Amino acid sequence: MDRVVPQAVPLGQMEVFQALQRLHMTVFSQSVSPCGKFLAAGNNYGQIAIFSLSAALSSEAKEESKKPVVTFQAHDGPVYSMVSTDRQLVSAGDGEVKAWLWAEILKKGSKELWRCQPPYRTSLEVPEINSLLLVPKENSLILAGGDCQLHTMDLETGAFTRALRGHTDYIHCLALRERSPEVLSGGEDGAVRLWDLRTAKEVQTIEVYKHEECSRPHNGRWIGCLATDSDWMILSAGQGPCVNQWQLSGELKAQVPGSSPGLLSLSLNQQPAAPECKVLTAAGNSCRVDVFTNLGYRAFSLSF
Repeated sequence: MDRVVPQAVPLGQMEVFQALQRLHMTVFSQSVSPCGKFLAAGNNYGQIAIFSLSAALSSEAKEESKKPVVTFQAHDGPVYSMVSTDRQLVSAGDGEVKAWLWAEILKKGSKELWRCQPPYRTSLEVPEINSLLLVPKENSLILAGGDCQLHTMDLETGAFTRALRGHTDYIHCLALRERSPEVLSGGEDGAVRLWDLRTAKEVQTIEVYKHEECSRPHNGRWIGCLATDSDWMILSAGQGPCVNQWQLSGELKAQVPGSSPGLLSLSLNQQPAAPECKVLTAAGNSCRVDVFTNLGYRAFSLSF
């Protein structure tokens, strides 16, 4: 597999370099393949690693089964977010979005299919893209991040069709209301904004920090994640090693410890094509991606 290493480095120094990389690694993003049998994970070095969930979950799995089947350099900086379409893996870093064909990746190819950059206000602006969201009914991709805007891209033509403005600070998360053409966004301004995709206008703003029961003056106004239409349970993670399970009533049902000191990404594999690979994966401030075969305990970890 491909690894990013300094050129002309003696073998011993190379091993030290790779060990230091793993020690200081952060996994920002994850995405499950369309077939449900593979997991992509993106780290702070711009690398994307592909893990075989089916091999790692097999009764005959070995330690090598928990290593990447392929690793490639995707971006110059961190891979902040990823999503998968029915054919493509799409990733975002500092100011750019790229795509690869899953079929080619799994053949250990890493030639990018396309790349694009949203229309920023100046050529010197290179904001991080923190969140990607697919809108299947529109065949579009929404991206948001450091320029405080939501950009909509037509996946058929590659054209950016609109920019939604309203946030006054970095946007960190997006969520789709599947029953209606609406998108929610949250960011460092402490607001959750609801956008109507038909009119491209903001229709509601929830300023969470203004509610006494939600105010956290010692932590700031930060909104880091959003979810909608959850029928039975909410999963959350962040500062600390635990995945938290919440009832919709607000009761904390369980805390399941993982291997990372802080968690930045959760992915629940619900692809119907691979029910045997239905797992929760959690990643953050380490080179490990924890795998939960049920929501009660960590079964094992994948590792870069």
